[in-house]
This record gives sequence, structure tokens and C-alpha cells, in this order.
Amino acid sequence: MTSLPGELEARAEELRAHREPYVAATVVQAERPTSAKPGDAALVLSDGTVVGFVGGECAQTSVQAQALAALDAAEPILLRITPSPPSDPDRPGTVTVHNPCLSGGTLEIFLEPALPPPLVVVYGDAPIARALAAVAASAGYAVAAQPAPAAPAALPGDATAVIVASHGRDEAGVLTAAVRAGVPYVGLVASPRRGAAVLASLDLTDGERARIRTPAGLDIGARTPGEVAVSILAEVVGCRPRRAPPARPVTVPGGPVAIDPVCGMAVVTTASALTVERDGQRWWFCGTGCRDAFNA
Repeated sequence: MTSLPGELEARAEELRAHREPYVAATVVQAERPTSAKPGDAALVLSDGTVVGFVGGECAQTSVQAQALAALDAAEPILLRITPSPPSDPDRPGTVTVHNPCLSGGTLEIFLEPALPPPLVVVYGDAPIARALAAVAASAGYAVAAQPAPAAPAALPGDATAVIVASHGRDEAGVLTAAVRAGVPYVGLVASPRRGAAVLASLDLTDGERARIRTPAGLDIGARTPGEVAVSILAEVVGCRPRRAPPARPVTVPGGPVAIDPVCGMAVVTTASALTVERDGQRWWFCGTGCRDAFNA
């Protein structure tokens, strides 16, 4: 991860603690005249908010839009902002944006998305549950271990997997809540016979019951708790959602991308974006210069 100035690193640490995704934006090259210089940095939050400085308001608009695209794709981007149309096609991992508002310089900004690690929730305190928590943590997953199944309302909203290994204790509520919450992987550690009986007792449709993996884990001939844990995590990995290519236009909470009617730039339509309403229509602007020109 790119090194950030102290105040931004503190904010990034706070975001990581709350499992909030963000993009670290760092200026790596600046050709005069530009207001930014190499080393300037900012964080772009998932709602489009920019904290820090990586250029003037027009450059910031391009950073905001492309940072959200990088966050959506979970891939870093080298963003090149130029005052003249690019003459060559972009190289892989590079995006060039024509920004006619720039005063003549060119900026290159590295956009690095930071996503929270996938969350595995393990209910139970049996040896398999403890082994699974250890194996998942070693593989880089975030782990929420619940020795005793909690109320369904306590189920984390962004869980990648929920595995119940409580050997019969309060299984139904957790399994039902996980399925109805749309958790990608729901597993029950049980023998085939007991697992089938538990599924039959749940107040779920046949399709919903079919989403629960029991016995949890791939059939690899596992015998020890550690081997069973490996088989379960392997199944979790195999079932995790695959990211699709980022949609165009970029969308964020609050709306899609609009086109500035003055300069033609893409503007993310967040609540803080500059707008003008005229004759019942709303127009979006990259900066105050384009907004004032439109009003004039």
C-alpha cells in the first residue's frame, strides 16, 4: 500500500477498522503549470468524497470518477490527466483523461484501491470451529468467531461466509438469517444424516435450503479438525463472488456520471458536486469555472 502522510494514514486506519473501502490517490508526476506536485495525496471514499489534495477542482473531478472505477474493479489505475486529447491508446492499467480545464500541465496520479478483507463468521467452539478460524486468518481473511450462536440481528452485513460448527446448538436461527441475508457461502458442519435433518427443519424454501452446504467443505478425505477446516475454506474460496468488469458509466450512491455541458468532462453526481438547475433540468459541472461560464 502506498505510504500516506500522517493525517491521511490516520483516516485510512479508521476506515480499515470500520471495514470501509477507499482509494489512495498519490501524485507521481506533475508537469508545470499545475497546482499539485509529486507526493501530494488524497483518499477517495466509496461515496465519492475526496479527503486531501491531488490537484485543483477540475483534476479532482477526474480523480474522483476514476478512483470509483478502480474501487469497483478492485484494480489499481495510473491516471494521466492532460490538457490536450491523447494521441496514443492507453496501456493496460493506465487511463488517460483529456481535461481541457487544466492550465497547461499534465498530472499522473496512482490510484490504489483498499478493500476490507473478506469476512468469515464462524459460530461454535468445537475443535473444527477453532481450526477454521485459525486457517482463515492465516489465509488473510477477517474472522468473526462466535463461541455460541448469537441472535440473527448480530450477523455482520458484509459477511462472505457463515459457517455453523456448534454441534446442534442454536443452528436454525443462524442458518436461516444467513440465507435470507444473501451471504454467498453458508455452511453447516454436521454428518450427512444430521445435516439433512437440520435442513428439513428450517423455515426456508427448497431453493433456500439448497444454498446451505452440509457437510460443509470439499470432499478431500479430511479427518482431523485442521484438514476439515482446510476443506471448508477451499469451498469458501471456490464459491466467492467473482468481480465483473466495472460498469460504465461509474455509479456511486447518489447517482451515475453526468457530462459537464461546458468542457465535456465526466462528473460523478454526488451530493457535493456543483450543479445548476435551469428550466426544470439539472446540469453538473467539474468546477466553478465551467459553472460560471454556463451561467453567463
